[in-house]
Amino acid sequence: MSYKEILSALAIGLTFIAFYPYIRSIIKGETKPHVFSWVIWGSTTFVVFLAQLEGGGGVGAWPLGVSGAITVFVAITAYAKRADISITGTDWLFFVSAMSSLPFWYLTSDPLWAVVILTTVDVLGFGPTIKKAYSQPYTESALFFMLFTVRNLMVIMALENYSVTTVLFPAVIAAACIVLMAMIVYRRHALAV
Repeated sequence: MSYKEILSALAIGLTFIAFYPYIRSIIKGETKPHVFSWVIWGSTTFVVFLAQLEGGGGVGAWPLGVSGAITVFVAITAYAKRADISITGTDWLFFVSAMSSLPFWYLTSDPLWAVVILTTVDVLGFGPTIKKAYSQPYTESALFFMLFTVRNLMVIMALENYSVTTVLFPAVIAAACIVLMAMIVYRRHALAV
């Protein structure tokens, strides 16, 4: 097994480790994710996985494929548990923007444009969660976003080909997770004082 395959397997394992307590906390009603954020993240992550495969990401892309599938499961679980199911016009705008990446990819035959659009939409998809976590910081898991930061860094190291197409999404999402995690910790501290 190569170094890249080991990193990819570790990143997949970390994906399961991160999601397990998160999903469990949703089922228990402790975590109430914004459902539409997770729909957006699931669809964007899975399409980026496909773009990374086309861009030569190889085994380093597989953790995103697994993550995309589990993320859709989180959205379904959150919906079933009646978490935050409010959907605004802006939420629909993010979703339509994410789906617009597919025609761009098809028309340009270049996965880079899909990844740029999807990365932008995915970061914008953090909006509803950031808004909710700011006012209700105990409804989100800082540990989950920390594990995803580490996972995305491992994804980058596991990529078989480094290009903007393969690196942009995991790098930007790692940075967004750091920002969200820091805000959750800060808000919890501010509310405790």
